[in-house]
Amino acid sequence: MVFAEDLLQYIWKFRLYRQIDLRTIDGLSLQVLSPGTHHHHAGPDFQNAKLQIGETLWAGNVEIHIRSSDWLRHGHEKDLAYDNVILHVVYVNDAEIFNSCGLAIPVLVLENRVSDVLLQRYQSLMYENQVAFPCEKMIRNVDELTLQNWLDRMLIERLEEKSAHVFEIISLLNGNWEEAFYQVLAASFGFKINALPFEMLAKSLPLSILAKYTFDLTQTEALLFGQAGFLEDELDEPYFLTLQKEYRFLKHKYGLLPIEKHLWKFLRLRPLNFPTIRIAQFAALMHRTNRFLAAIVKTDEIEKINALFTGINPSAYWLEHYLFGKKAKPVSKKLGQASVENILINTVCVFLFAFGKTNQSEPYISKAVKILENLPCENNFIISSFITAGIKVGSAGSSQAIIELKNNYCDRKRCLECGIGNKLLKLS
Repeated sequence: MVFAEDLLQYIWKFRLYRQIDLRTIDGLSLQVLSPGTHHHHAGPDFQNAKLQIGETLWAGNVEIHIRSSDWLRHGHEKDLAYDNVILHVVYVNDAEIFNSCGLAIPVLVLENRVSDVLLQRYQSLMYENQVAFPCEKMIRNVDELTLQNWLDRMLIERLEEKSAHVFEIISLLNGNWEEAFYQVLAASFGFKINALPFEMLAKSLPLSILAKYTFDLTQTEALLFGQAGFLEDELDEPYFLTLQKEYRFLKHKYGLLPIEKHLWKFLRLRPLNFPTIRIAQFAALMHRTNRFLAAIVKTDEIEKINALFTGINPSAYWLEHYLFGKKAKPVSKKLGQASVENILINTVCVFLFAFGKTNQSEPYISKAVKILENLPCENNFIISSFITAGIKVGSAGSSQAIIELKNNYCDRKRCLECGIGNKLLKLS
């Protein structure tokens, strides 16, 4: 049966081997008082272990290998860092080994002490072909408490991971939280396909400038469409010419440099998701308020936070347009509920969490989690695959946790570090 050294380390760490009548290959009785601390860097695998070997109490390091000959293959017999190893734990003993001083090291063989069920489950998790994730055929066997505890941890890990990006932006902006929120909020309007040009647009048009004109929707649209590169064309249309004239004045006044129009992607997008419509919606949102973070931090009512982003309607021009100069059948371009939820999940909650971390304030962190727990779960392939496997996903908090689990544990086969994988391996 094939398995990696990390499984043997896992077995040693959690004592998942038959512990009755433990003996070294020399026949000395062995009692594991402490397996030691798992060391993930260069040097022995476990440090500060405590063992009773025969009549002697030992304190030192433990090295783990599949085969004892791996000691020689890794060159440990010449490495002084391994001279304080007090026990060599192996699955198969196929060679006598010594440290750099020429002293033989006590060996514990686990070949006949590890459950076949554990090895088979590990084999299934790590090597069998799975459609979606390693434990999809077994996850139904994990109890609800274990699942929920691990998903709670995954949600916090995801928020911490996303917060790292926020902290980078905050650092670049010298601690300007509102400007950072504005940039990340803009990127969220582009979804994945136009997130970068939206971010570039926000960076090219500082909030300090835009905020001076958000009381007027026409000027707001002029600045945003102008900086997005959409007002460089020659069109004989009244509304377009109004925006163009306004933008040229403001562009000259502030020395603004627009981004290139060709950066925006339209191909394979539904017309309602065209970047022109998304910019018009963003303009209408900024026209409502330009100090979102202050309002979000100030209120404890989730309904009020949600209300900041609902009912957003672009200017009347966009009721009959998807592009400048091309009239279409009137269709509402109001910011949809799915978009509002996306903003709450990927921008609002992340900033609240990051703000709470920065200020060491648990209420902000709790508010971020509470908002996620009160939003409906996301709908994508990852979530549907876990639902099919028998996992209940009742909120955006759960779906965000599952995305973190899939991306950072399942896809990387980190089953030994996963609470769910641990439970499956330990089930009798």
